[in-house]
Amino acid sequence: MPKLALDLAKPLDDPAALFGAPVRETRLEIGFGGGEHLIEAAALEPDVGFIGCEPFVNGVARLLSLIERRGLGNIRLHRGDAVDVIDRLPDASLTRIYLFYPDPWPKRRQRKRRFISADTIARLARVMRAGAQLRFATDIDDYAAWTLARLRASPDFRWTASGAADWLHPWEGWTRTKYEGKAIAAGRKPVYLTFARD
Repeated sequence: MPKLALDLAKPLDDPAALFGAPVRETRLEIGFGGGEHLIEAAALEPDVGFIGCEPFVNGVARLLSLIERRGLGNIRLHRGDAVDVIDRLPDASLTRIYLFYPDPWPKRRQRKRRFISADTIARLARVMRAGAQLRFATDIDDYAAWTLARLRASPDFRWTASGAADWLHPWEGWTRTKYEGKAIAAGRKPVYLTFARD
């Protein structure tokens, strides 16, 4: 972890310089859970730098063992709140952000804790390049509607769906997460939303 952890005491003025070899772009995964998606994405595109944020130590420990086993050098990690990383990144420095199965905080009084809010949307917009994608997946209908309403209200993002069923199919090369497998087994249907930074 000391080798791969971000040092937030230092400025992150050049995210591409965080990685051992040159990278053509930098992406962020917020709350990577067990790391299933992050490890496969990094293996598939070794010339892309990935920053993963996860507050729970078990997920971080699992991903560290996968990184070591696969010998990947294009992942850097932060064990904590993704907002702390986002706030230190320079403007227009990311080409893609992944947010898969965030905590839905289902009770009405909890909803203010949801990651997607007007405040975080503005923060994400600042660090994303024009044309960059925000990819969001959830199995909770209410959170899908919540996210869609807030991103469509933002002047910085547009929903890229071109057909009625676009949101029912995952992205090309998608890696099913452990959480998604459990959701499908329980009869919940995931939705996959893509927003582009204008």
